[in-house]
Amino acid sequence: MRKLFGTDGIRGKAGEYPLDTITVFAIGQALGHHLGKVSGQLRVVIGQDTRQSGANIACALAGGLASADVMVDNAGVVTTPAIAYLARTRGYSAGIVISASHNPWSDNGIKVFGGDGYKLADSIELDIETEIFSSIERNENNGANGARVAIEACDAKTQGHDVPLPIDPTLREAYESWLIGMVRGVDLSKLKVVVDCANGAASEMARDVMKACGVKATFIHCSPSGRNINDQCGALYPEVVAAEVVKQNADLGISFDGDADRVLFADSQGKVVNGDAVLLLAGREMAQRGALVGDTVVATTMSNMGLESAFRSHGIKMLRAPVGDKYVLEEMQKNGAVLGGEQSGHIIFSDLATTGDGLLTALKVMEILGRSGEPIHKLLSDFHVFPQIIKNVRVKEKRPLDQIFAVAATIQAAQDDLKDQGRVVVRYSGTEALCRVMIEASSQEKTQHWADEISTVIQKDIGV
Repeated sequence: MRKLFGTDGIRGKAGEYPLDTITVFAIGQALGHHLGKVSGQLRVVIGQDTRQSGANIACALAGGLASADVMVDNAGVVTTPAIAYLARTRGYSAGIVISASHNPWSDNGIKVFGGDGYKLADSIELDIETEIFSSIERNENNGANGARVAIEACDAKTQGHDVPLPIDPTLREAYESWLIGMVRGVDLSKLKVVVDCANGAASEMARDVMKACGVKATFIHCSPSGRNINDQCGALYPEVVAAEVVKQNADLGISFDGDADRVLFADSQGKVVNGDAVLLLAGREMAQRGALVGDTVVATTMSNMGLESAFRSHGIKMLRAPVGDKYVLEEMQKNGAVLGGEQSGHIIFSDLATTGDGLLTALKVMEILGRSGEPIHKLLSDFHVFPQIIKNVRVKEKRPLDQIFAVAATIQAAQDDLKDQGRVVVRYSGTEALCRVMIEASSQEKTQHWADEISTVIQKDIGV
């Protein structure tokens, strides 16, 4: 079982294990050694979001990579999907993003993409973990300051810059040009949108792209300080942009998370439009023009039963994958699907990209609106959502839920009561110390009852 990698890379408190300088150096060193075994040309591209800890982590990571004779190019502050795009189009051995996505500014993380632009398989992450622990042990055997001395030596190779290498602006420009090309020939100038950049990686990039595409856009939360990423804004708080849309009489609200690999929307009436609705919007449009391969869409265990019903009425099959965009992608590849995503706003157009991409999704949604001439709420008027509640319980440990008698018994009681008129999904977060309780039922009362019951027993047994 992996100890460092979660469902979306390595995450933790910046400056603390596993994101302390020594361990980050070892991560870079281990990744470099792994790449040396599988790749000929050892070049890696690094990018980061707007957290103040990003530059230090990038330096330590680049030091470890350099110790394994890996060259590093720095794209600067860019979105996660930008690095995936650059990795697969510029001949890199790997792409690395320093980001903790939707987490608070005090957290950070390391996400790794292969040279093909895809996130690493679990088995590869496990192999790299083994090498990481070996690197740490080797450095310790070389003396208490062994790794730090090595980092200082590698800093000399990077000419003492505060970042691994001078930023190459052409990398970001290449990705932005590719995005802009996705909607050439479509008039988006009639759309008035409000864009919430979460004070994150999209803060400048979204401006560049929207302006080039002719979109009339107002931007909020696009002044990163290093400490305000995701702070009461962005995809974690889509109601913020929804209220601004109503205030400004706009057509659409767009909310990115910190690294802009996901996006949520708001309609002109101030109603939040989540990833399920985006899948329906895109899936039906693609099916109508014969672009939805196999008439199949991949969602997750958290997607609403109403989405499944809506797809069925249009002759579209919906498959469910475990939560996590890498698992959605795996299911898509297994079934040949070209559209998949999560309720949280990770949407994957696999004929265009290798990972969820908030900016790409925003452009595709605006393209659909531009071509149809209809507002988004009208296009989704037939989408009937089952009452759904998701409760997050902070936990002190992640014991198997089926081994906690009271929890298992309460989950079973809920399933027996709801039968085929509802769903119960209880799982641990792959990136935080949380247990997520999701209940869907035919009535709001039953939904609330079982969400409260299950959350209470989890809190009692393993809650913080």
